[in-house]
Amino acid sequence: MIIDHLDEPLPGSSLLPTPSGVAYTDPEIFSREQSEIFEKLWNCVMRADSLSSAGEWKTVTIGREEIIVVRSRKKGIRAYFNVCAHRGMRVCTSGEGKNKTLQCGYHAWTYALEGDLAAAPNLTSMPDVDRQDYGLKPVHVREWLGYVWVCLAEEPPNFDEAVLGEVRTRFGEVESIDNYGIENLKLGESKTYDVAANWKLIIENFMECYHCATIHPELTEVIPEFADGLASQRMNGEVHGSEFGEEIKGFTVDGSASGFEELPRIAPDQDRKYYAITVKPQVFINTVPDHVIIHRMFPVSESRTTVVCDWLFLPEVIERDLPIEKSVELFHRVNQQDFEACEQTQPSMSSKAYSGGGALVPSEHHISEFHAWWSSQVAVSEHQTKVTV
Repeated sequence: MIIDHLDEPLPGSSLLPTPSGVAYTDPEIFSREQSEIFEKLWNCVMRADSLSSAGEWKTVTIGREEIIVVRSRKKGIRAYFNVCAHRGMRVCTSGEGKNKTLQCGYHAWTYALEGDLAAAPNLTSMPDVDRQDYGLKPVHVREWLGYVWVCLAEEPPNFDEAVLGEVRTRFGEVESIDNYGIENLKLGESKTYDVAANWKLIIENFMECYHCATIHPELTEVIPEFADGLASQRMNGEVHGSEFGEEIKGFTVDGSASGFEELPRIAPDQDRKYYAITVKPQVFINTVPDHVIIHRMFPVSESRTTVVCDWLFLPEVIERDLPIEKSVELFHRVNQQDFEACEQTQPSMSSKAYSGGGALVPSEHHISEFHAWWSSQVAVSEHQTKVTV
């Protein structure tokens, strides 16, 4: 299978080409992305405080695998493949729960929250069975920004390089994002979107603002530079915060003041500014002076993606039940507008008219960095891209 992808401008043109439409529609390419990207890199899966006490667990699908994430009594948050070591049945058959142990419903093989095999019928008559070897297969876990991150690879990428490196690219230093104290914020609202579009279209949309004047009237009112097509994410690691309009009081749907305090540790150059980071492969971090918005993407198929968006606020905002509706509504509308555009784009990816791909204008050229990264992850050559699947 051939996918044309060039990383140099078309002759005589300021435009850069995109991958061809098949990259967004082919099930075999999607399967390769699942195995080579999502099953090998760090994925942000849930809020750590959503598992508040020992025994609480949730399941999540990463790539082609279902994972159990559980808060253990002795080792904090742990993660395992949701596969019984005996005959392979799902150990947890619902989305969440709370148990003292994890038990397979087929033959009652029972696992400690720390993963070891704890009990099974007639196990005492089989003293040669190693309870660790026949425990749940573990998944690598990290906690950062108050979220649980997992990696399914046997040898995960270095977290500091793979994840924190993305922050350095967009913020200049990790300490800059630390100013927002995200790990201490509380969830004010969470919305889940079922988007009928390929995950790459969603990332590409988030990385550029060439479309902002067309479909985001509320956002461009709050951040006027977005109307000029200038994205918060800049090319080659340029650190840039997008400034609020002069008359804008807050990052709300009507530009009015939010009614609650700014985050206490933000720096002067973070005041009245919006910053955005893409942490590949599936996280968007959006920061403003008084709250933070985090998107997590979970590709379901070549043409469908689940996106979970969290709005995070200071604990006292949630505890005092201060009104957050106007803050939530702004980016909820942005999400709806963006996802509708992606859904209207997806059908054209299989059109003959798009078989050779599209084009990136100069203000979108940093998306070519994402395309180059994607090509390298799925073993696509740098020029005249070829993928063998």
